[in-house]
Amino acid sequence: MITEESIKKFSEQCKNIFEQVGRDVIGQKEVVEGTITAMIAGGNVLLEGVPGVGKTRLVRSLGRVFDLPFSRIQFTPDLMPADVTGTNIIVKNEEGNTEFSFQPGPVFSNIILADEINRATPKTQSALLEAMQEHTVTVMGVSRKLNEPFFVLATQNPIEQDGTYPLPEAQMDRFMFKLIVKNPSLDELMDIVNMTQKTMAEVADAACSGDELLEMRKTANGIPVAEEVMRYAMTLCSATHPDSDCASEAAKKYVRLGASPRAGQALISAAKVRALLHGRFNVSYNDLNTLAYPVLRHRMKLTFDAIADRVSPDEIITMIIKELGKGSVPADKVSAEQKKNADDGTEQSEATATAIQAEDGEAENKKAKRKLFGRK
Repeated sequence: MITEESIKKFSEQCKNIFEQVGRDVIGQKEVVEGTITAMIAGGNVLLEGVPGVGKTRLVRSLGRVFDLPFSRIQFTPDLMPADVTGTNIIVKNEEGNTEFSFQPGPVFSNIILADEINRATPKTQSALLEAMQEHTVTVMGVSRKLNEPFFVLATQNPIEQDGTYPLPEAQMDRFMFKLIVKNPSLDELMDIVNMTQKTMAEVADAACSGDELLEMRKTANGIPVAEEVMRYAMTLCSATHPDSDCASEAAKKYVRLGASPRAGQALISAAKVRALLHGRFNVSYNDLNTLAYPVLRHRMKLTFDAIADRVSPDEIITMIIKELGKGSVPADKVSAEQKKNADDGTEQSEATATAIQAEDGEAENKKAKRKLFGRK
């Protein structure tokens, strides 16, 4: 059962986690928050960005902050599945007889950094499928459970094509989030260079143990979700299917295949964590709209029209959110033209509606808090 003490402890631990990660990673606020949200929710993360923007450093820093065993797998074309999962080798026992002994691979850790995962062949990429979903590894017919908590944090370079293999849809679906790591701003770049002149090593201290992380996940799972909000989350996922009852106009035009049921599970699990991170006791429409981008962007197969018109998955998600008309579109997803219209006052009615929704959300938050703790 959730108590005020457990929620207070959750907030303190999150504060310490973000503070320690901030000692190693400059900027990238959305990426850091998204990665930590997914880890608390129990999901895997795919980090996509050009070389040198701090993807690997972030994952290494998280390994230090969460005080968990950490393994790095550098994916290359000649990497074999046994190099990831482990294999049976022949050894001599004390009596001098030979027998098979299982040699665990690097996947038998708590945090796995799959560096440049799209460089390995599909056969090797698929070695992670079972581990990412069932948290088990099967070698020669014997299944072995992995230690909990278990996360796969993968990185890939979006601009390189030679010598790379696109991840199969089944594996993409097993990533809770796909986060885009952008280039730093000028001020952030100056801070990065100044920091790395002192030391290139990570300096973050441990802020949370594995058991504490599992307790945080248990606390977040107890956050209530109103039936209307739950229905909206499922509608948001169904709206990505061009042939569903809830199909949006954007999906009918630009999407060939929509998100799977895993998207709905990820959306609700992550929204509960985000609500607590922002000091609320219930999931709001805006939580779902914000998380729709990392949850859905890698789960949609686009049509040729979308590719020809250069329409990105994020733009399609923005169209779907506007069409459904619940909550507001995240500020960083609003186009420059829309911002100009808002400054000119032509979108005053939308701003008023957003303010009303914010007031309603605060009332719902107070109501959820009273219900959660059994107060009148």
